Amino acid sequence: MMFGMRVRGGLFAALVMFAVPVAATLAAVSVSAPALAQTVDSIAVEGNRRVELETIRSYFRPGPGGRLGQAQIDDGLKALIETGLFQDVHIETRGGRLVVIVVENPVIGRVAFEGNKKIKDEQLTAEVQSKPRGTFSRPMVQSDALRIAEIYRRSGRYDVRVNPQIIEQPNNRVDLIFEINEGVKTGVRSIEFIGNNAYSASRLRDVIKTRESNILSFLGGNDVYDPDRVEADRDLIRRFYLKNGYADVQVVAALTEYDPDKKGFLVTFKIEEGQQYRVAAVNFTSSISTLDPNALRSWSRVNVGSLYNAEALEKSVEEMQIEASRRGYAFAVVRPRGDRNFENHTVSITFAIDEGPRTYIERINVRGNTRTRDYVIRREFDISEGDAYNRALVDRAERRLKNLDFFKTVKITTEPGSSSDRVILIVDLEEKSTGDFSVSGGYSTTDGALAEVSVSERNLLGRGLFAKASVTYGQYARGYSLSFVEPYLLDYRVALGLDLYQRQQLSNSYISYGTKTLGFSPRLGFSLREDLSLQLRYSIYQQEISLPSTLNNCNNIQTLPDGTPNPAFFPSPAFANLHGIDLTSTNGLGCFYDGEASLPVRKELAGGKTLTSALGYTLNYNTLDNNKNPTDGLLVDFRQDFAGVGGDVSYIKTAIDAKYYTPLVSDLVGVIHAQGGILNKLGSTELRMLDHFQMGPNLVRGFAPNGIGPRDINPYSTQDAIGGTKYWGVSAELQMPFWFLPKEVGLKGAVYADAGGLYDYQGPTSWAATGEVNVPGCVRPTNNPPTPGTCLGLNFDDSKVVRTSVGVGLIWQSPFGPLRFDYAIPLTKGQFDRTQEFRFGGGTSF
Repeated sequence: MMFGMRVRGGLFAALVMFAVPVAATLAAVSVSAPALAQTVDSIAVEGNRRVELETIRSYFRPGPGGRLGQAQIDDGLKALIETGLFQDVHIETRGGRLVVIVVENPVIGRVAFEGNKKIKDEQLTAEVQSKPRGTFSRPMVQSDALRIAEIYRRSGRYDVRVNPQIIEQPNNRVDLIFEINEGVKTGVRSIEFIGNNAYSASRLRDVIKTRESNILSFLGGNDVYDPDRVEADRDLIRRFYLKNGYADVQVVAALTEYDPDKKGFLVTFKIEEGQQYRVAAVNFTSSISTLDPNALRSWSRVNVGSLYNAEALEKSVEEMQIEASRRGYAFAVVRPRGDRNFENHTVSITFAIDEGPRTYIERINVRGNTRTRDYVIRREFDISEGDAYNRALVDRAERRLKNLDFFKTVKITTEPGSSSDRVILIVDLEEKSTGDFSVSGGYSTTDGALAEVSVSERNLLGRGLFAKASVTYGQYARGYSLSFVEPYLLDYRVALGLDLYQRQQLSNSYISYGTKTLGFSPRLGFSLREDLSLQLRYSIYQQEISLPSTLNNCNNIQTLPDGTPNPAFFPSPAFANLHGIDLTSTNGLGCFYDGEASLPVRKELAGGKTLTSALGYTLNYNTLDNNKNPTDGLLVDFRQDFAGVGGDVSYIKTAIDAKYYTPLVSDLVGVIHAQGGILNKLGSTELRMLDHFQMGPNLVRGFAPNGIGPRDINPYSTQDAIGGTKYWGVSAELQMPFWFLPKEVGLKGAVYADAGGLYDYQGPTSWAATGEVNVPGCVRPTNNPPTPGTCLGLNFDDSKVVRTSVGVGLIWQSPFGPLRFDYAIPLTKGQFDRTQEFRFGGGTSF
């Protein structure tokens, strides 16, 4: 309250200054106004320089008989004062004539702002009505000062003071200077709730947008007190309760109080929860004789026995009304009615389908889009001018426009049309910047240090197109990508995407080889429902493997030109003695003493560049309440790819990934994650190692990347993971915030248990297909030498043991981007699996 008084105090001097001339003018009018009747043509004017004589006379409207009485003169005088063109106006009578004496307001030479550091001159200039070369008006300056104070108040600076200063210049001109004392930001020091029994205060703080001030508040702005945001939070709390069965909830008040000791606001929400209701019955009725109400039953999202959910009820009404319109009932209106049973805490819902008023859309007027083309906005409507007015379709269009993320605000209102059965839709928009330049950096235990520079535009040329170019450079990963999306292909609600990419993965401690991939992928996206989407894609990419020379120095050359064995390739003692080879330096292993890549890797290398051409699709089902930080809902991703439409490989790969989030007690969130996949060979083409699934902590935490599943166990090779054709995994996780930390810090803890498996390698196991012959005298110095003839083959472990682990995690929605730390301990593992108990990953854009 003290801040509000200071704002008004800052303007008091200016208000007094503006009020004195107006009071003097009115006093002069009452004293000198003539009692004699005059005609308009007889009015004389003095003092006018810019305003024409006839313009001044036009403000005096004659009465009966064309004469000006006292009432008409008073009205004319008031009208002249209200124009804001004059600093002083008074009337005299001279020789029986009416004389209007005016002192014109000066012309503004310039408008300037002093003391403003947080808000730029350009923004303030756009907000004030006083403009250079415009007429100086004291009431307008008063309004501008209040507007500037309001802008600062919106940004949380309630201590602002605005003092307008007028500097007189020659030729009846003035300079207008707004002196601004910005003050400091007024934050929210505490957010409390009264009457919340079902949900804790920390859970409700997650629901609202307003945040408490803390040491990280400088990175955001939601901790600054904004009364409009607090009022919007009341609705967010109410909708949250309504979604969770509390049909009688009321957010009675949002109380705000400034605490001078804490130098901030204390916000308290008073809630009356009521009882939690379940759905006892769902019924359908129709007053339209030709429309069977049960025909719309499948479009209802409300189920008997479930918690009452106002959000599901709203979506049901919308989809049922749209379906009725598709069936030819353009004016059908679906109205839900709920009958509560207060004893059993149940509600019976009836969807009543009635014939609504026959109203048509006369016009759709779009305002505020200075950059975005009109058709980009209009195509989000499923209705057009001349169609029947359907509120559900209008609401859907408004939601779609907001989801475009092109505009700061979107509001659709109606105005009466040219007749009683016509309405005009008014679409008011405020555009915002849609271009992004970001520099991203991160580090993970898998990929090492990584940096990315990207440039993107969500509304290219104002046509709603998306384009992005990015370059990545890291310790083990490098590449670039170009993406383009046309969201409305040929004016249909079908998104066309084009991706061109080049990726390079370098060898590291988890894989002995590097890969380079160059690809192109067009795709089509369809929205089947708001929670269900389909994507069709075609991928064509070229892939090749690289190896250090030490891991491929045998080069599969087994004999010399004279037909004798190559001494660098498993020399026998007799051959070594004959040619003077020192076996002690290599322990008799020849070129294998420094290691050799596994057979599937060397076979990929020998095959050179491989071209893959594949068709695929993805079905995505998403009911999450929040995609970034979900607490409730289901996310299912099912995908299949068919390779063999040309190219060098053929297979069918199927994978499914499902995550289910559910709130448990208090702020505890349970997460169930299930995934699985299978790779099948098509035709006689052998499956490549690179096409197999490779799994590690992405399946069971506590294992190294590529640490699970079939592995080459040849003791003289690099013992690479060679992948599998089948995998499955399940995980159960509990997430909870730390109660002793402010919610705005963004820290959560997690405990989890994982289980899964990867098995059934079906790639190359020998060089027989390339005509390789066995090396004479191929005996390794081991206690268990391999079977003769398999020296260069593949010995691998493919046990079907179930891998399990338990662990704890730290999840941080930090100002540096999302970070996650995991420490997991494997409980069961394969004999040759590789573990990694600690894992870290994260990054940011700035």
